[in-house]
Amino acid sequence: MSLDLPALAALVADHGQVVRVLVLRTAGSTPRERGTAMLVWDDGRSGGHSGGQSGTIGGGTLEWEALGRARAMLREGRWRETETLPLGPALGQCCGGAVTLFLERFDRNTLPATLPHARPLTATPAPRPARLAQALARWLPGQEAAELDGWLIEGAPAPRRPLWIWGAGHVGQALVETLAPLPHWAITWADVAPDRFPALPARAGTQVTILPAADLPRVAAHAPVDAEHLILTMSHEIDLALCHALLLRGFAACGMIGSATKRARFRSRLARLGHGPAAVARIACPIGDPALGKHPQAIAVSVAAALLLDATATAREGRAG
Repeated sequence: MSLDLPALAALVADHGQVVRVLVLRTAGSTPRERGTAMLVWDDGRSGGHSGGQSGTIGGGTLEWEALGRARAMLREGRWRETETLPLGPALGQCCGGAVTLFLERFDRNTLPATLPHARPLTATPAPRPARLAQALARWLPGQEAAELDGWLIEGAPAPRRPLWIWGAGHVGQALVETLAPLPHWAITWADVAPDRFPALPARAGTQVTILPAADLPRVAAHAPVDAEHLILTMSHEIDLALCHALLLRGFAACGMIGSATKRARFRSRLARLGHGPAAVARIACPIGDPALGKHPQAIAVSVAAALLLDATATAREGRAG
């Protein structure tokens, strides 16, 4: 659970006021996990009975109910409320669990200036806890949100993992459309010219940096050494040069689109460029699950699944440590 302040501030700048709906607590089976949030705003039509939405807390009746409550807050000017909804008895859903929602209205005057941000969970504030200042002073980047004597503390999200996608063809586009809405990666998308890139879909969010560069291998020589890379340009020669540059630079992980034949040829050519077998073996080729086929979306889905499993396992290890 964390507060994406830049995204919230951008929507407040566009719409004046926004309600953030946060899954504060869960019990039993629920559509989404604790910490899931969506943002709701009025589009200025229909007296506040319709509007925009970013994110989802699971769809279905729970989300419909939450949207209604958020839009009522926009109309009526209420600042915050917390409510626990048993999904079966209250909403007729089959999940069997219960969700506690925290709804909070923000405008230009109430946006937090810095993070972590602490505030009461009810419209009638609980007294400011004596331990609050100490908790804020010790807050770490990416730390899980905490409730303290009727107050909620949230910090900034954990830093996103750098992911570089080389190539804006069909597979590159499918990968960006699939990965960009997820909260795990800050994507740098590189290709040789601006006209190689399509317009990004709205759901891609703001975590994609478009990088047109005539000499991609030269750019790769300056990529972060902790970045993950997916190589899928229109040219095998560029792919090879990127592999060479990244092996010299260093990386967290690297994969390349291709076949068994391409893999074998690249291993021979990279060996002639001075790279040992262990280093070359770090470049996975082909990417994706061949059993799912070669359709761009099929490749994107299988690559995204592998990346997501790795990111989730890494996050669990971090929490356990």
